[in-house]
Amino acid sequence: MTEFSFACTGVRADRYAAGPTLVFRLRVTAADGARVHALALRCQIRIEPARRGYEPAEADGLADLFGERSRWGSTLQPVQFAQISLMVPGFTGETETDLVVPCTYDMDIAATRYLDALTAGEVPLLMLFSGTAFTGEGGFQVEPVPWDREAAYRMPVATWREMVEQHFPGCGWIRLPRDTMDALLAYRSRRALPSWDATLKALLDDSGSADRPRRDPLRALTGTTGRTDP
Repeated sequence: MTEFSFACTGVRADRYAAGPTLVFRLRVTAADGARVHALALRCQIRIEPARRGYEPAEADGLADLFGERSRWGSTLQPVQFAQISLMVPGFTGETETDLVVPCTYDMDIAATRYLDALTAGEVPLLMLFSGTAFTGEGGFQVEPVPWDREAAYRMPVATWREMVEQHFPGCGWIRLPRDTMDALLAYRSRRALPSWDATLKALLDDSGSADRPRRDPLRALTGTTGRTDP
């Protein structure tokens, strides 16, 4: 059976993609210069949080994922980042290819919350490979890529931030249920507010103003009046 090994040699943000996308450069090696007609790969990418240190501000941002720092000995577990299928064209001995990974800025996703909390340094990744190889010199044979094939890579945090900035320049992104969006739209229309930014600022002003009776911002969405302080 052909012995395969994998290494990640780099990563870049795809500035021409329609959505946030990272492109990892993979080196695939078949032992003894074996002839490979094609390689159908499955790649699982995991974040390994325990393999780096964290500044106090980063630790605060990760509290909702892993709890207080004192508990990290048991809570700092791997986080799923992506699962990608890849077809590698034929080669002999060794080749390099791109692994294209679509990403999301949805803050409900654990990997996104983790990456957004980091301010600098590197993201420790582990790539786990499996799949099917089509090999043979004078003929054609099918063999599995063993499940224990893996490659570690440390992705610069700056690359992630560059990718996000390309698609969400100076902005954040949140996903809301339809009924909440409808209530926000109704509130915006009643106030004749020019943007979503102005809408959210108005809600924050309503809930945090100290010089007038307090209003419940959730009731403000539906147009009802909150209870005033005595």
